[in-house]
Amino acid sequence: MNGDFLQCSANYIPLSPISFLERAAVVHGDKPSVIYGGLKFSWKETHQRCLNLAAALVRLGISRHDVVAAIAPNIPALYELHFSVPMAGAIFCALNIRLDSPTLLLILQQLEAKVIIVDYQCLQLVLQAFKELCQKKLKPPLLILIPESDQLSSNGIIGHELPPGSLNYNVLQGIKAEAEFEIRRPHNECDPISVNYTSGSTGNPKGVVYSHRAAYLNSLGAIFQTEMAKMPVFLWTVDMFRCNGWCFPWAVAALGGTNICLRKNLSAKLIFESIYLHKVTHMCGSPCILNILAHHASKSDQIRPLKSTVNILVAGALPPPQILKQVANLGFNVSHGYGMTEALGPAIVTPCKPELDSQHNLMMEGVDVKDPNTMESVPCDGKTVGEIMFKGNTMMLGYLKNSKAVNEPFKEGWYRSGDLAIRHPNGYIQMKDRARDMIMSGGEAISTLEVEAVLLTHPCVLEAAVVGRNDDCLGKTPCAFVKLKEGSGCDGNPSTSKEIMKFCGEKLPAHMVPKVVVFGDLPLNSTGKIQKFVLREKANKEVYADTTSLHE
Repeated sequence: MNGDFLQCSANYIPLSPISFLERAAVVHGDKPSVIYGGLKFSWKETHQRCLNLAAALVRLGISRHDVVAAIAPNIPALYELHFSVPMAGAIFCALNIRLDSPTLLLILQQLEAKVIIVDYQCLQLVLQAFKELCQKKLKPPLLILIPESDQLSSNGIIGHELPPGSLNYNVLQGIKAEAEFEIRRPHNECDPISVNYTSGSTGNPKGVVYSHRAAYLNSLGAIFQTEMAKMPVFLWTVDMFRCNGWCFPWAVAALGGTNICLRKNLSAKLIFESIYLHKVTHMCGSPCILNILAHHASKSDQIRPLKSTVNILVAGALPPPQILKQVANLGFNVSHGYGMTEALGPAIVTPCKPELDSQHNLMMEGVDVKDPNTMESVPCDGKTVGEIMFKGNTMMLGYLKNSKAVNEPFKEGWYRSGDLAIRHPNGYIQMKDRARDMIMSGGEAISTLEVEAVLLTHPCVLEAAVVGRNDDCLGKTPCAFVKLKEGSGCDGNPSTSKEIMKFCGEKLPAHMVPKVVVFGDLPLNSTGKIQKFVLREKANKEVYADTTSLHE
């Protein structure tokens, strides 16, 4: 085709989720954007509040690509920061509120954030990290405190003396952005918009960098994956610090929906009350939400039927089928997501209904299971194991200050997840295990996830993790670490161990049955994931006799 073509500001604007908020303020201006207890904002108000804070950050000297961190639960301020920080041209990093001080110190040293915005309930943690930064002769970032919504005074809050120069989030919000203030849009849509830290299940959390383009496209992909219609009501049961809330802060704005923010720890009572009061349509989070809902329903005779279906997307190891059935019977539509921080959250979503097929993110160009050596796709035979790989516009830019770590997983044009899977004849991808967790025993590959799934169906087992234990003859054998349910009648003695092994033997091939069962609490990281690297070290350091248990 011949002709003169022109790319200009009339037909090309760098993609950025900032535009979702601007549109919501115009199209849905008076509709509710955020509800938090008795506090309610409209989209027009939320837009203005984000402008106010963006202008304040610029006045404080924030430049393009500076990092602004935040540590807060799912409150309106954290939602607003997903827009206001990028509007100031900066990079946003929402930090895990359950970090310990040494990990926070490590992250702050790497981030070199100019500003950190801190909820009052997280203040003690941050002040401890600040103290350790000063001991290392490093300058802490400027602290902006988020008090409760009606507090304007920061001095001496909850008995802590704030660092000199600290500011108050609510005071900054009270200063309206100057009329001449201009939003700092990205010059390039592939400029970074945020940094999200991995959960550190290997003991080494990494800062994963997202672009404006990826965040924009993944937000649209999330809308399709969860079948969101216009003006959804989203209950915040997934942490906003987790992959930027799986991009739902931006997705809800794109549709002019309503965000229901919850500060408190999740409880079935709080979830059901929010659903009834606000007519919630969507919620997300870890599979523990399903356990909370099912347990409450089994113990209460006051559960009212849901007036309309609530869609729940969970990511992580699913609970037993009976839990899924209980939640479905309550009126919830449950879907299971598979993904990772590097893919901006769930990349594959499978409805928990046998008649429906899984679907990968519409914005993800390629999702495949490949032989990592030949890069050939494995056959859809339900038995050949390969590695799950992705390619597309909704992948991370890379790891913060760690180019070496990204070269290996991105080589040959695909992102290598490190997860092993098979493909079934209908194309369904079934994850088998993490590559580093798979146990090779006497030439047989053992999926620790499959063994754990069986263990979790035992009536006495609350939590379970399986790792490989060195064996002179077989190479490795499965070793199970188990936390028992209180009041289950099982006390962790050798007879309990043997009974659990017998239980597994009735459901698994002999080579997959744990040869050792160790009872006690499981080591968890700050996001609640089991630290298998700790268990592997323990399994191969301590002396355990086969078919016996250690009561801890």
